[in-house]
Amino acid sequence: MIKVEHLSKQFNNITVLRDINTEIRQGEIISIIGPSGTGKSTFLRCLNLLEHPTGGKVFIDGQNILAPHSNITMLRRKMGMVFQNFNLFEHLSIVQNLMIGQVKLLRKPKSVARRKAQELLQLVGLAEKENAMPHELSGGQKQRVAIARCLSMEPEIILFDEPTSALDPTMVSEVLSVIRQLAKNGMTMMIVTHEMKFARDVSSRVFFMDEGIIYEEGTPAEVFDDPQKDRTKNFIHRIRNLYYHIADNRYDFYGLKSEIARFNEKYMFTPQRRNDLQLAVEEAIQLFLPNTTKGFDLSIAYSENNDSVLFSLSAEEQQPLSFTSNTTTDNNSDDLGLKIINRLTVPQQEVFKEGHWIYQFTLR
Repeated sequence: MIKVEHLSKQFNNITVLRDINTEIRQGEIISIIGPSGTGKSTFLRCLNLLEHPTGGKVFIDGQNILAPHSNITMLRRKMGMVFQNFNLFEHLSIVQNLMIGQVKLLRKPKSVARRKAQELLQLVGLAEKENAMPHELSGGQKQRVAIARCLSMEPEIILFDEPTSALDPTMVSEVLSVIRQLAKNGMTMMIVTHEMKFARDVSSRVFFMDEGIIYEEGTPAEVFDDPQKDRTKNFIHRIRNLYYHIADNRYDFYGLKSEIARFNEKYMFTPQRRNDLQLAVEEAIQLFLPNTTKGFDLSIAYSENNDSVLFSLSAEEQQPLSFTSNTTTDNNSDDLGLKIINRLTVPQQEVFKEGHWIYQFTLR
């Protein structure tokens, strides 16, 4: 369906993409992951010519869309795109947003376009919002409308450029659920995403991009569980965990809370697990803060193999603490904090290693 040969893209003297070669077959779901600034979004934009490649060839159904005199408009209609931002027409109602492309580009009668729009709004769970205006919708609802609008143009392929990155964490799952439904229906898709659990669950193949190339590719199991190249290994290890440095009691409590919320959403934890993790981490930090003078590091990791959440605190300290009994102080609030931690977690270890005391806990 899509074949890419020696694709490259330069902006002035900066090479963003270099010698990309790949083939995407009908019905495949390709997730594209990797560090920021490695050409993932540019790759998608080159495929539908929102950015014109510097070199190489892009074939869609056997036709090179970069060849002179190719019917780019007709070929591009086969390939819809959903962006980070929703790009809805603010002066049009939701149903009108879905009708306008059908009427003006596909030349459908308005009555036919309206019926199709209503069907697609039903598909994405927004049938009741057909007469609403975009400003009346949440971010997640707007993105679902954007997906429906893309589908209204009857594409054979959909490109998703980080479709959840502009959303509040609480709205991510509703958009991912719609994309999952499209995958079940056999839609060919390429998805640039930072939602690793989603990429693992929905993809037929995963591309890891770095330095402007497809650095490694394979099935989700191959890329996430057994990556072969060092940069892939480092990236997978890093994205599995949340790291946060706390310098002193002036740390950004709300910033950390937001980071934990994103971590929870990434792995689609239950509401109970989300609350338990947030509370256990907050209590552990409050007990740790008075006993450190140089700050400390927090890390949270999730193991999909045994469905467990582990978090740890690490700091340079001369005297160990104990989270299994109240040896820190006799303060009643500290005693309550310890009880909460012991109710919600199983302490794993309190060890001195390489100049740091490390305290690890597994969420019950």
